[in-house]
Amino acid sequence: MKGFNSFAGGILLAVISFSSFGQSPKELTQRGMELYEKHEFMEAILNLNKAIETDSRFAQAYFVRGNIKFAFEDYHGAMKDYNSAVELNPKLADGFFARGNAKMKLQDYYGAISDYTSAIVLNENYVEAYFNRGKAKQFLQAYEDAINDCSKIIQIKPKNADAYYMRGLLRIEFGDLKQGCLDLSKAGELGDQKAYDAIKEKCNLKASQPEEDK
Repeated sequence: MKGFNSFAGGILLAVISFSSFGQSPKELTQRGMELYEKHEFMEAILNLNKAIETDSRFAQAYFVRGNIKFAFEDYHGAMKDYNSAVELNPKLADGFFARGNAKMKLQDYYGAISDYTSAIVLNENYVEAYFNRGKAKQFLQAYEDAINDCSKIIQIKPKNADAYYMRGLLRIEFGDLKQGCLDLSKAGELGDQKAYDAIKEKCNLKASQPEEDK
C-alpha cells in the first residue's frame, strides 16, 4: 500500500505541476520527447497529453505519443495516435512510416505497404520506407517487387549493406542464385558479417554436394 501511495503521490505532484506550465503545444511536445529519451515515461505522456489538451490539432504531439505507445508494444493505441497525426498533417511522411510499422507488427502487410508508399510519395528518398516496404512485400512473397525496393535503396545509397543483404536473400528466394549470392558478397564486403553465414548456408550448398547428387 505504501508503494501505491508513493506512486499515486507522484502522479498527483506531476498533475499539479502542469497548472503552472503555460507552455505552448510545441514546447510541451519537445519536453515530452526529452523526457521519453530519459526514460521518464509517465512525465513524457503527461506532457504530450497536455499538448493535445492545449491544441487538439497539433499533429506532432499525437505522433510523438504514438511513438511512445509503439515502444511499449501498444500497437493499437499507437495506430490511433498516428491516425490523428496524418489526418491533421497529410504531409507528415514520418507519420505514415510509423503507422506502417504498427501495421507490420499487427501483420497487416497490405496496409503497411500502402502507408510506406504514402511516405515515399512525400519523400522519394525515404530509405527506411523502401526497406520496410520491401520486407512487407517479402512476407507476401512478392519477391520481384521487394527486389525493386532494395534496388531503389542502393540507387539512393550505393553502400547500404542492409539493402544488398536483403536483396541477396530475395533473389535467392526468387530463384536467381548467382545474383543473390553476389549481393550477399557485396553486403559482406560492406561490413555485414552475417552475409558470410548466409553465403555458407545458401550459396556453397551445391558446390559442396557429391557429384552424383548434383
